[in-house]
Amino acid sequence: MHKVLGKAMTLGNVMIGISGKTLLPHERDWLLHPLVAGVILFSRNFESPEQLRILCAEIHALRHPRLLIGVDHEGGRVQRFRDGFTRLPPMRTLGQLYHQDADMALKQAHQVGWLLATELLACGVDFSFAPVLDLDYGESKVIGDRAFDADPIITGRLGLQLSLGMREAGMASVAKHFPGHGFIQADTHEAIAIDERSWPQIEQHDLQPFIKSIAHGLEALMPAHVRYPAVDDLPVGFSTKWLQQIVREQCHFEGALISDDLGMHAAAVYGSVPERVMLALHAGCDLVLVCNVLDSIDAVLSECRWHACPISHARLIRLHGRSQLDYDHLHYEPLWQTASKQVAQLTEQTLQQTLL
Repeated sequence: MHKVLGKAMTLGNVMIGISGKTLLPHERDWLLHPLVAGVILFSRNFESPEQLRILCAEIHALRHPRLLIGVDHEGGRVQRFRDGFTRLPPMRTLGQLYHQDADMALKQAHQVGWLLATELLACGVDFSFAPVLDLDYGESKVIGDRAFDADPIITGRLGLQLSLGMREAGMASVAKHFPGHGFIQADTHEAIAIDERSWPQIEQHDLQPFIKSIAHGLEALMPAHVRYPAVDDLPVGFSTKWLQQIVREQCHFEGALISDDLGMHAAAVYGSVPERVMLALHAGCDLVLVCNVLDSIDAVLSECRWHACPISHARLIRLHGRSQLDYDHLHYEPLWQTASKQVAQLTEQTLQQTLL
């Protein structure tokens, strides 16, 4: 079944992981299933830029409109592809620079966003799950230096410039983890996360960077696998109150809502993987991630039934990348040469400061 390459069909609503650096026959069948919208890649799927280009081209050739390809490629410790890519600094570096020279920090954030996006697009990746707009309260180890700053105004300004740089290169942004994951210590990959603060506290602080990006046309938003009991008993990504009333109605967000990985521990208490998929879709997610529980994908594809509205499909279509530079010519491009050199220097400075 589903074996006609280049078959015309709408995008589905599930983004899945694959096991290795090439597509296996059963994974190709998964990607031809109508429920699937694309692939999220990890370090296990990467060997070199050339291998990545071949893999992305094969995935894109399977269907029309082409499947989406995403990756967590933020910089710092969360950069899935390294060999052949410019090493990006952790976002905290830009926050620290902002306190010394705000204009330079904003310029660098824009440049990091452009470079991040340009290198991924040149290899066929459509988008990165970035920027992180969580605030750095000094509590969350899983967020930590992935955040720009503790100040919502600084975080909002830097995050917006990173997104605008990505957009200039031809890539959509996915701001995360709405409405803010930085206050709590728990790592949602390994534990249930609960933030007991009041709604006014969250709204006046953590929410503000997201509001700024939404006001400037943010293409996608990832809700946190965090419970905020003052608002709802369900985690944000499973909550109609959060996704429909707050995100859509109060924040006026019109882009795509993308769940965090449904295989994470914080999501596991809400049923089987197919049940979690349906819970997230019914809550209002346009795209749900099933990243690492590959043994559950057959069950998801056989048990889940979902027909998204045309508006949801249009939101996902906007996430297709628009590459402007071919990888073969990338290193000869003056814009890339300048950006890569300056960003590499910024990263090196960060590493040297860490060692002191």
